[in-house]
Amino acid sequence: MDVLNHFAVQTNTFYSPYQTFIGGPWPPSFPPLRDTRYIPFAVASLVLLIQLLHFAVFKIKPFFTSSYTSAHNAEEPNAGTNVLDVVDLEDRQTTGEKLKAWVAGFGGIEIFVLMVARLFGCVALLVCAVNVAQNCQVKPLTGKEAWKDYILQCPESFTAATYAYSIALSVISLVSKTWRTSASRYNSLILLSAMVVYVFRDLWPLATFDKQPADLAEGKLLWLKLFVLFATGVVVPVFMSKPYVPIDPNNPMAIVNPEQTSSLFSYLTYTYMDNVILKGYRTEYIPASELPPLPDYDRVLHLKTRGTKYLDPNAGAKPRHLFFGLLQTFRKEVVFMLVSMILNVLASFAAPIGINRILNYLETGGKNASVRPGFWILWLFVGPIASSLVSNWYFFVAQATMVRVEALLSNLIFEHTLRIRIKAETTDKTGENGKEIPKTNTTTPKINGGSTPTSERPSTVLSSTIGIPDSDGKRKTKTNLEQPKDEKRSEGNNFAGNLNNLVTSDLNAITQARDWLMLIFSIPLMLTMSMAFLYQFLGWSCFVFLFTTLAFMGIPGYVSSLIAKTQRQKMKATDARVQIVTETVNILRMVKLFGWEGQMDKRIEDKREEELKLLRKQKVLSITNGLMGYFIPTLTMVLTYTTYAVFMKGSLTPSKIFSTMVVFETVRMGLQRIIGQTNMIIQGKVSLDRVGEFLREIELLDTYTSPSIQEQKVLALPTVGDENPEIGFRNATFMWSREAAEDSSRRRFTLRIDGELLFKRGRVNLIVGPTGSGKTSVLMALLGEMHFITTDPDSWYNLPRERGVAYAAQESWVLNDTLRNNIIFGSPYDEERYNKVLKQCALERDLRLFEAGDQTEVGEKGLTLSGGQKARVTLARAVYSSADVLLLDDIFAALDVHTAAWIIDNCLKGHLVEGRTVLLITHNVALASPIADFIVSVGLDGKTVAGSDDLAAALYDDTVEGGKIKESVEISEQNLKKPPVTANGKLVLAEEVAQGRITMRSMKLMLDSLGGSHPFMFYLVFIGSFALTEAAMTFQAWFLGYWGSQYETRLPEDVPVNFYIFSYTAIFVGIIALYTFAWIFYIHGNIRAARRINRLLIDSILRSTLRWLDETPTGRIITRCTQDVRAVDTVIPQYMLMVQDGLNIMVTKLAAILLFTPIFIVPGIVFSLLGLFVGNVYQKAQLSVKRQSSNAKAPVLSHFNAAVQGLVSIRAYRAEKSFTGQAFDKLNHYTRLSRTSLTLNRWICVRIDTFGALFSAALASYLVYGPRSTSSTVGFTLNMSVEFTMSILWLVRVYNEFEVQANSLERIQDYLDIDHEPKPTEAGKPPAYWPASGDLRVENLSARYSKSGPIVLHKLSFHLKSGERVGIVGRTGSGKSSLTLALLRGIITEGTVLYDGVPTSTLNLDALRSNITIIPQIPELLSGTLRQNLDPLQVEDDATLNDALRSAGLSTLQEEAGDARLTLDTSIAGGGGNLSVGQKQILALARAMIRGSKILILDEATSAIVSHDFLIDYNTDAIIQKTLRERLPKDVTVITVAHRLQTVMDSDKILVLDNGTIVEFDEPKELLKKETGILRSLVDSSGDKSLLYELAGAKP
Repeated sequence: MDVLNHFAVQTNTFYSPYQTFIGGPWPPSFPPLRDTRYIPFAVASLVLLIQLLHFAVFKIKPFFTSSYTSAHNAEEPNAGTNVLDVVDLEDRQTTGEKLKAWVAGFGGIEIFVLMVARLFGCVALLVCAVNVAQNCQVKPLTGKEAWKDYILQCPESFTAATYAYSIALSVISLVSKTWRTSASRYNSLILLSAMVVYVFRDLWPLATFDKQPADLAEGKLLWLKLFVLFATGVVVPVFMSKPYVPIDPNNPMAIVNPEQTSSLFSYLTYTYMDNVILKGYRTEYIPASELPPLPDYDRVLHLKTRGTKYLDPNAGAKPRHLFFGLLQTFRKEVVFMLVSMILNVLASFAAPIGINRILNYLETGGKNASVRPGFWILWLFVGPIASSLVSNWYFFVAQATMVRVEALLSNLIFEHTLRIRIKAETTDKTGENGKEIPKTNTTTPKINGGSTPTSERPSTVLSSTIGIPDSDGKRKTKTNLEQPKDEKRSEGNNFAGNLNNLVTSDLNAITQARDWLMLIFSIPLMLTMSMAFLYQFLGWSCFVFLFTTLAFMGIPGYVSSLIAKTQRQKMKATDARVQIVTETVNILRMVKLFGWEGQMDKRIEDKREEELKLLRKQKVLSITNGLMGYFIPTLTMVLTYTTYAVFMKGSLTPSKIFSTMVVFETVRMGLQRIIGQTNMIIQGKVSLDRVGEFLREIELLDTYTSPSIQEQKVLALPTVGDENPEIGFRNATFMWSREAAEDSSRRRFTLRIDGELLFKRGRVNLIVGPTGSGKTSVLMALLGEMHFITTDPDSWYNLPRERGVAYAAQESWVLNDTLRNNIIFGSPYDEERYNKVLKQCALERDLRLFEAGDQTEVGEKGLTLSGGQKARVTLARAVYSSADVLLLDDIFAALDVHTAAWIIDNCLKGHLVEGRTVLLITHNVALASPIADFIVSVGLDGKTVAGSDDLAAALYDDTVEGGKIKESVEISEQNLKKPPVTANGKLVLAEEVAQGRITMRSMKLMLDSLGGSHPFMFYLVFIGSFALTEAAMTFQAWFLGYWGSQYETRLPEDVPVNFYIFSYTAIFVGIIALYTFAWIFYIHGNIRAARRINRLLIDSILRSTLRWLDETPTGRIITRCTQDVRAVDTVIPQYMLMVQDGLNIMVTKLAAILLFTPIFIVPGIVFSLLGLFVGNVYQKAQLSVKRQSSNAKAPVLSHFNAAVQGLVSIRAYRAEKSFTGQAFDKLNHYTRLSRTSLTLNRWICVRIDTFGALFSAALASYLVYGPRSTSSTVGFTLNMSVEFTMSILWLVRVYNEFEVQANSLERIQDYLDIDHEPKPTEAGKPPAYWPASGDLRVENLSARYSKSGPIVLHKLSFHLKSGERVGIVGRTGSGKSSLTLALLRGIITEGTVLYDGVPTSTLNLDALRSNITIIPQIPELLSGTLRQNLDPLQVEDDATLNDALRSAGLSTLQEEAGDARLTLDTSIAGGGGNLSVGQKQILALARAMIRGSKILILDEATSAIVSHDFLIDYNTDAIIQKTLRERLPKDVTVITVAHRLQTVMDSDKILVLDNGTIVEFDEPKELLKKETGILRSLVDSSGDKSLLYELAGAKP
């Protein structure tokens, strides 16, 4: 009891915290709990216990594992993860080197110095504790337990023990690698607990009026101890950097991102970004290579490892919504976000508490105040900073997580796309172009191409109709439940648009929906805290606030459901627009050469209008929800104050009003944020649904799907040996999709093989048959691209993959890369083999034509190569590979017979192909049959013959056609798509990144579009209405303060409450009305701007030059039309309004502050300028990063599209891993830039928040300690200062974000400033009669591809009379294609071209090109019906269209097709993907006839249909040739760019070009008379010499 009395005496003099705990004094039965100085010892004891358990587990566990090393790595805190710990301590090292290596093991000299400093600090603390313990005043004790009593009576003995343990931990952290991290962290915890205890004991009393420090008797030693504790418990752990710990110890980063090694202070304040900020401030452009590297935990490979098992259905993910998979993948980040959000809600009440205490102090004059006002001023500074740190930490984690989600989902979509089944049919119910092959009873193996609407040609119209299983287990399309059939089928062709939308707009919407946690946790917690706060000041009236809020929350919920429905409709409309934009961009060259810009512009505009209608509806609904965010909190505030003043008869003093007003404002802002986020969350949910449906519902190859019971009935495959299984089929049936197999109501293409069909190993196997019979389907079936249906118990098919498979498609697929990389295709480079391949594939001469040789970039879709060159590059890729099986799909279609013969003799008979199994589809049977050991014939009637002994039957009556085959001479292999490349081989240049601030020209694009035809009036109303709204809201706050001030001079019953309530309500209603009008007015301008900017962009692209199209990847164009247009539609107008709103708030609040405290005009301006300056410094760095981030998305999209276009080839070569790796690199680059950009956002927010908190604290100090002011004035001014500081941050943030997002405007403006073809003018319209004939006169025509480029045509002059048939002959590079482009004004020309007497230079381009028809080698078609392709303008009747199809030879092709024939209502896939090349050229010829042009240019348009290549039978070719000669009007001039001499030898004239000049021009028979003539030399060297002389009407 004497000891207790001693402590009681001590507490009468000094403040004793242990008597102030809840529940009264500590129980005397346990003295150690009666003093707070025992707390650090308790913490140390707990730490010691944890460490002992950890040590025990660490030592025991290896005995239960197979490898001590694995257990060690799994258990030790630093588990072999720090590559810097791997220090070479060999004996040969000097002492200095060893010391350096030892220091490096800590993570650097800085960490080592701080750890040593902490050790010395702990020693100093121990000395202080021992000194205090020695002076501990206790009653002398005797007996055996005296020492225990002494320790219990002297808390400093426990403190000394705590510091001794802390010293031990400091030593361990210096000498032990294994326990370094844990010892350091535990030591920091112990020292921090001691720091908190002494702050509570000795610093907190200084902030009060009636308490003194408990340990003041220690004198100067106390302050020394506090300083050391602060240094060791706060400074060291907060400012000590972290050692780098790689995610993969075997693959550490060479250069570490500073985020991974930053100290806690740097991590929370983002000072590790200072170098980027300063670099951006000093320079206008920061290259990506100088930005911080991507942390290894953000790399796509690591993200894939984390998330695949939860997200990818193909990797075993549970069949649940994608959201839950993402939640499980990023569960750690979600926990961090949740904790930071809770802390932020708690910290948000710091300001209202501080304001209330300060105002209460001023109202009472400090009477009965226990805490000094200075503390509450400090509270106003520290509280908002703490709130800023935790809120920015939340956004940092949330945004980083969303970037990871975007990268992970992008990769997941890409990898899933590589598994998707390609459908070679459209979704039109009438049948597109398939040919039903009746099943016949023959005894040999049969291949029957069955039933309807499709051809053999697989297309990129993928199985994109989302399906869901119905009750009977069958898959039905989801859209059947919601839409009519016709509408549903129209959506089936939108796959390209869907895919582009998924990886752009949808992923963007998902990342914008990051704040979903706020909706679930933040609002309930905020309401709970607000209730508790309001109850303290307003009593039970706070329940009115609660019930009113809950009652009205149903309105935003209902509006949100409408928004979700509208968003789904809008995304479908966006898909349709993106699809048609994508298709238009992909065939833009054809659109321009046909003069169809106007028609395509109209189609895009129609889709855009449908999208904008839904966008307007969505914005109106969003504004309705936004108004609810203001209406509900304000109404609840009015009702709460009314209840308190009228019914509770309470006094609404300024301290109550302004402190609760801050709470109501916090709730209002929270609700507005949640309502605003609700819209984004809804959009994100819709987009996440779409991604989930894509991953779950879209049809995959059979390889990736679980086989059905029926499909499991597959017998063991026959094998010649274990390592050499057979290639072939037995009783197999294939269809293009599982849906087609399950839908018996619609006729679909079916490939059937009756009996057994085995291809010969190590030999050449031919697959022959007419166009549309299903030859390509045989290869697709072997590759697993078609859906396999077992019809018999012994059904099977097999293609061994162990030794590799190579595939060369007929429509050659090349990468946007160099020629060499296209050929080696990821295989090891073998120079000797490579050179042999070039020679055997006849590519040596082509490489000599390019200045950069095989380093020449081929461009997107191989635009620098001719059709023949692309075919030979594709063949070379297959031959160069080490694959044992080569699948070659009609590789001769784009080659002349001479080149084809070279390929046969040197390649297919060469040693590189010898011993490899070749499956060759060809129509040139007579040419290929000598090398064939096995021939499979596919006929329209279903009759097949397999075997080398029955060649006559296999040739399906080709004996007549075979006799027509004559050797020809290759003249050239170039088409219209061959632009010049630079000497280094580069065609597509890197996308330019703008430097400096956003140009005023780009801003003006948006401003002018918003203002419309009356910009002054628009901005007057727009700015004025929002400014008046903000002024009214400020007046509303002042009016509340004025109302509250009445209670300072009157009794509550004397205050006219009804008047004030009515007046306040009137102000409230006026604000609502004004705000609604302003928003509706702005939405109208927003829609106008979205329409105009999109129209300008589309018009600019459609009017671009062909040269620009050659240099610009379609991925960049599509990105402008998707990602950037989306920004124009939503983000940019939103941020623009926020900028204007933030400026209104800042000006209004600052004016209110200066009105009541004029002395603060200088600090106010200084703080404003300081915030703007820091914002400007930040903006310079952010713009550079954001611009690169925007550009980094286009390569991802281009890679995506390139992979989709070559999907079959990629899967055939098993190159999925290589393409996925390339996708990793592009996504990592994009993620690196995005993460840097988002972290820069956090950097500026923390600094502006700090400035704002400092301003509020300074203002509060002045108001409290300066001249006396009323509490209402102080409350209003403080309230305005809080909002002013917030407005500075808001303005800087939203303006910077606006300027960052305005990068999309800049990117669009760049595409508005490109080179354009001349616009149509009234003067450029031709006379009504024009053209009356096909007369063409060329005088001194010169041409070049660019203004600075070389001249490719030199002063050409010639005259073509109306009705003449003229052939253009010349070797590669002679200028044939340049001449055709010059006639169409597709390149820069000089000279005169007279078309029917009218100079073409005076004509509008659309008029000229619509009256000249060109048919390229590979025509391009539009998605839609066959009728729409033949007659886009819809001016011809069906009779005319059908007559043109018959004249073009389609009827002959379909004589035996039955119901499967092509009709005008047949649906055509985008690009004609569901048609064969021959079918597309027939349709192109028919389209040319319908156009009725007086000039027809054929770039060897019949190369794929003439008899020499045997794509169809000879009768069809005869009809086509007859059509060209007889069915065309007599005044139609036909210009044929010849690739074969037979094509043009019967022409009226032949024009021979060489190096861009005319060397010969006359009738063929006259040119053959010239002994030294070029044409004669070509003919004389041909094996067709006699035939060619005969065609020319001359004698040899």
